[in-house]
Amino acid sequence: MKRNEFLLSALLAGPAISQKPTLVSPDVPRKKLAPFYVPPHSEPLMPGEEGISLRLKVRTRDTDNQFGSVEFAIAPKTIGPIPHVHENLDEIMFVHEGEMHVMVGNEVTIVKAGGYHMRPHGIIHCFWNASDQPARFTDLFFNQNFDDFFEELFYKLMPRWREQGIGRGSSEAVRQRADLNKRFGLTQFPEKRQAIIDQYGLRG
Repeated sequence: MKRNEFLLSALLAGPAISQKPTLVSPDVPRKKLAPFYVPPHSEPLMPGEEGISLRLKVRTRDTDNQFGSVEFAIAPKTIGPIPHVHENLDEIMFVHEGEMHVMVGNEVTIVKAGGYHMRPHGIIHCFWNASDQPARFTDLFFNQNFDDFFEELFYKLMPRWREQGIGRGSSEAVRQRADLNKRFGLTQFPEKRQAIIDQYGLRG
């Protein structure tokens, strides 16, 4: 990585909806990191009811905002996120099991188990599992506390919508998701999604 700008990890003590990434000057001295160990889970991560699940593995707050990582499991014939672009976030994917299709710009790459793939900020991208087997991979996130984004979306907003009987397409859910996207510098392109689903025979 040659970029020197990092985003400050948001504190979770306040309300989740108030989390906002903050730019940190590259001139700010970095603290010395302490070693830490992330043990394996006793059970492998499996796709959830909607075809995708995740585990927060390394928090940016524990790495002085240098990087975070999230483990994903995605069911067969399942599309991941809506095609989108990040203002600041750079990502590296490592596939543990199965294989993933990754689109960056107009290029689609099949990333097989043991392979890595870099997704730089500023380019539209998304990923999906076009195979007949589940896939499991880890994403590393640089320049932004994107683990906080996933914590808020998967562990706070989505459970709240289910609890309140609010559909993802409701005006309230759409408003809250748009606010979350804006705070984390993410722009979505939903009009590009259906063509991928149709071409690769995916479930939406």
